Amino acid sequence: MQTFRPIDSVEALQERMTLMRKAQREFAKFTQEQVDHIFFEAAMAANKTRIPLAKMAVEETGMGVMEDKVIKNHYASEYIYHAYRNTKTVGVLEEDPAFGIKKIAEPIGLVAAVIPTTNPTSTAIFKALLCLKTRNAILISPHPRAKKCTAEAARIVYEAAVKAGAPEGIIGCIEFPSLELTGELMHEADIILATGGPGMVHAAYSTGKPALGVGAGNTPVIIDETADIKLAVSSIIHSKTFDNGMICASEQSVTVLDSIYDEVRAEFARRGCYFLKGDELDQVRHTILINGALNAKIVGQSAHTIAALAGVDVPEETKILIGEVESVELSEEFAHEKLSPVLAMYHAKDFDEALDKAEKLVCDGGHGHTASLYIHPAQKEKIMKHAERMEACRIVINTPSSFGGIGDLYNFKMAPSLTLGCGTWGGNSVSENVGVKHLLNVKTVAERRENMLWFRAPQKVYFKKGCMPVALDELGTVMGKKKCFIVTDTFLYKNGYVAPIEEKLDQLGIQHTCFYDVAPDPNLSSALKGAQAMRLFEPDCIIALGGGSAMDAGKIMWVMYEHPEVDFLDMAMRFMDIRKRVYTFPKMGEKAYFVAIPTSSGTGSEVTPFAVITDDRTGTKYPLADYELLPNMAIVDADNMMNQPRGLTSASGVDVLTHGLEAYASMMATDYTDGLALKSMKNVFDYLPRAYEYGAADPEARQKMADASCMAGMAFANAFLGVCHSMAHKLGAYHHLPHGVANALMICHVLRYNAAEVPAKMGTFPQYDHPHTLARYAECARFCGVCGKDDEETLDLFIDKIEELKAKVGIKKSIAEYGISEETFMSTLDQMVEDAFDDQCTGANPRYPLLKEIKAMYLKAYYGEKA
Repeated sequence: MQTFRPIDSVEALQERMTLMRKAQREFAKFTQEQVDHIFFEAAMAANKTRIPLAKMAVEETGMGVMEDKVIKNHYASEYIYHAYRNTKTVGVLEEDPAFGIKKIAEPIGLVAAVIPTTNPTSTAIFKALLCLKTRNAILISPHPRAKKCTAEAARIVYEAAVKAGAPEGIIGCIEFPSLELTGELMHEADIILATGGPGMVHAAYSTGKPALGVGAGNTPVIIDETADIKLAVSSIIHSKTFDNGMICASEQSVTVLDSIYDEVRAEFARRGCYFLKGDELDQVRHTILINGALNAKIVGQSAHTIAALAGVDVPEETKILIGEVESVELSEEFAHEKLSPVLAMYHAKDFDEALDKAEKLVCDGGHGHTASLYIHPAQKEKIMKHAERMEACRIVINTPSSFGGIGDLYNFKMAPSLTLGCGTWGGNSVSENVGVKHLLNVKTVAERRENMLWFRAPQKVYFKKGCMPVALDELGTVMGKKKCFIVTDTFLYKNGYVAPIEEKLDQLGIQHTCFYDVAPDPNLSSALKGAQAMRLFEPDCIIALGGGSAMDAGKIMWVMYEHPEVDFLDMAMRFMDIRKRVYTFPKMGEKAYFVAIPTSSGTGSEVTPFAVITDDRTGTKYPLADYELLPNMAIVDADNMMNQPRGLTSASGVDVLTHGLEAYASMMATDYTDGLALKSMKNVFDYLPRAYEYGAADPEARQKMADASCMAGMAFANAFLGVCHSMAHKLGAYHHLPHGVANALMICHVLRYNAAEVPAKMGTFPQYDHPHTLARYAECARFCGVCGKDDEETLDLFIDKIEELKAKVGIKKSIAEYGISEETFMSTLDQMVEDAFDDQCTGANPRYPLLKEIKAMYLKAYYGEKA
């Protein structure tokens, strides 16, 4: 790859721009297929480095929250790719002969991209991906306080693009940024893609070159008397604390109607906000602005830090500092954009007065940017009145404005973007979220949509003791299968578990072979051997017999048999929303029908779209998740589970309980999954001790535990899991504890953690509007026969009941008791914490975990502290 001279002078800048224009002219000749391949590879590369880039950004700038910057980087790659992966940007975009309309895409040329210090990596990723999709060259001018992390983000996207076939030099970054070089770049580029404050935007437009600029945000919120107060307050807190308030669309003031003011105030206080009193108000006022300008020392800092700067003592966990003020004039410091968790709060006697205040606030401090309204959805007249009065290009209803403003999180027709146009009100050339069309002059309209949910299960699920021969009969009599490949482990094969299947296949005249080299922790080498054997045998049916390991191995072999070209790193890439992932999973079932037959009551893998494989060369575990991995048929026959050892019965049984609890508490839980989760939990409490104590002598208990495992599997296959499984995955990987045992050690600590009514951060999902996990756990407890005087006591008693169950089935009280030394545990703790944070299961947890919170739970579990 060609090495370029660093840009440290005007001469070097001009030399680089000449080279970049040449690269862009070459890029302009590329086909749509070539462009899309480059766009895909660049998005993948950015997505893979979201955590290191987030760390760099926080370390270099000293602003914001690392975990939230991970989300920003993830969003900038995944959501932008998802939004534009199928957008045509080469040649004729669309044509309507009836109306005589044709739109043709041509690249603009060299884009000057000015990057703010508040979003130094995510904005760089976002702008670079847009330019790659539109065949433009992009030269980035980073903020001096964030030049290293911005340059690193640009390098990652650039190297991936070039490797995918883009011309060398198509992306550049000013290594030594200065006002002189930024000014020269803006004067010489073909278009300016600017993100920042009014001064920078004005400078961009003053160059005489076309500019896509963004101004200040000063989002005013109105809470109407018809609003859902819990939703409104939780949404505002969730939005305002995200990355310590640095998204320009975040709420800056809230105006509340008198009739509900006291109730709203109490809800803010209950959820961890601090109302400034007496002299404290003036102390914070004088900290917000210095000489009439925003104090840079408060930007992206926590509420506690800002209070300390002002000489005000507040609890360290304070979420937002709220100043109850009256004036909406610019002379009132609280009426300005604050880019931090500081919020102004106003009274209004009625809706019209609230509109007057919000209109003044948005016009004076964030003209054209964003306005927010919380109101009952049926109040269409008021909603329209608000929309007509607000001179803002984004008017978000019942939505956290930080997330609502950037699009595609709570509004699935609003374009995802990290550059938000403010229209002529804000002195901008665009009045919507900037996307690829703004580099191609394309226009769309955004409407709010509720996203659909789902319930998916195997086409056929057969259950009852003794059902396996009857179910297998369909393979021959109904489906006409000819060749069957059985996947199992050595123990099951040698102990005769495969024999009844083979006998049935012989009766049906179906050829068969068996691969039984599956380890307890299935690895890639074994899967490759199995897949090779499949390719030689060419089955039209696969039967996976065993616990989670054998079924997971069977699923992996199935993928490799049908799609030998797949890349496991790509398939294992994390996603925020399974429908919007960068990678598209290959279509399964075109060669072979997949049947899963469990021999243990735990994983539920026979009805789930999940599989885990370990690369035995590196020790890395690859969790795969996609509904293409759902078996076609599941056969749950308790005859296969009668002789489970006590240890397996115990670990897998508590795993079932954990599946039910996490599926029920998940942000993605629905009425369709709740019933399955509840019944599975009750079965565990009622029948696991019996199955553990009597084994095959109690066939009813074995049958009920088999049912519980399958029901819990269907629940979490659709609602997904949570941070308990994230932590258990890593605890098992690093310290070789059985998965069920690892879950058992963590689950009570997670219950206590998730039940917090005022969490540090709540999870992000449209249907999850406020923290209510305590009530959800109390519902689980009551269904299982536990009831206290209120939800808090009920949870206490429920945790006691879980601990009693664990003791009955031989689960020890601490990680340490499983022979893991303190030195060994501590040496792996920090990496385990980070890996658990990045685990796929974390995304559906109702409480968004911070690294320090995960660490605290691990330590409590290690030492056996009471949950």
